[in-house]
Amino acid sequence: MDTDLRGKGVLVTGGAGGIGSAVVRAFAEEGAKVAVHYHRSEDKARALAAELGGAAVRADLTSEADVDAMVPAAVKELGRLDVLVANAGVWPPPDEGVWQMSLERWRRTLAENLDSVFLSCRAFLRHVEKTGTGNIIIIASTAGLFGEAGHSDYAAAKGALASGFLKSLKNEITRIAPLGRVNTVCPGWTAVDRHKDKLENPAFINRVTRTMPLRKVGRPEDVARVVVTLASDRISGHVTGEVVTVAGGMEGRVLNEV
Repeated sequence: MDTDLRGKGVLVTGGAGGIGSAVVRAFAEEGAKVAVHYHRSEDKARALAAELGGAAVRADLTSEADVDAMVPAAVKELGRLDVLVANAGVWPPPDEGVWQMSLERWRRTLAENLDSVFLSCRAFLRHVEKTGTGNIIIIASTAGLFGEAGHSDYAAAKGALASGFLKSLKNEITRIAPLGRVNTVCPGWTAVDRHKDKLENPAFINRVTRTMPLRKVGRPEDVARVVVTLASDRISGHVTGEVVTVAGGMEGRVLNEV
C-alpha cells in the first residue's frame, strides 16, 4: 500500500538508537527525507544519515535552547518538516523502590523522558503553526500502561505520554493544523543492543513473555512499521489520540505459567 510519505520531511529523535534507527530506515524505505537526531551518538547518526541520504541534527533534549534550534535545523536540512517521531528516552538501569529513590534521579528521569518530549513537541508545533500541517508519533512504553516495579520514575513519565499529554495534544494540534494528528506507540520488550545479554538467556525470555500470548520478544522493525503506518495520512488519516501497544498482546496478568 502506498503510504504517500515520499518526499515528506521526518524528524526522529534518538534516531541512532535501536528502535530509532529502525524507524529512520522504515521512513527512508517509503521515500521520506529523514533527520536523525542525536545527542552523544554522533558517529552512528551521521553514518545512518549519509547512508540513507538524510541529515543528522544534534540536541540535548533537556535543553530548551537546543531543542528550539533543532527543528529549524531539520527544516533547513530537509527543506520541509511534516512528521515528528518523539522516540528518544532513557531507562535508568538501577532497580530502586520509591522509598530508595533520590529526588535527583526522579527529576532526571522525568527530564529525559517527559520534559524532552514536551520540548520536542513544542518546537515542532511552532513550525506546524506556520505550515498548517503535521503529525506527531510519541514513543512511550508498556511501563506506562502496566507500571514497572523499581522504575516508577520511568513508568510515570511514559504513562503521561500515553494518557494526559497525548489526549491534550491531539485536541490542541487541530487548532493550528485542522488535519493534524498525534498518536502514541507503546513497545514492550524489544530486541535492542542494551538487552542483548538478557535476551540470550532462555529463562529470561520465558519470564518476560509470561504475560504475552505471542511468546516472543519484538524487533525494532515491528515498532517502526507501526510508526510509519500512524504517520501516513493515507493509511491512518482518521486515527488520532490513540495508544498502539506493540508487545505481543501483553497484559497486566500472567497468561503462561511456564
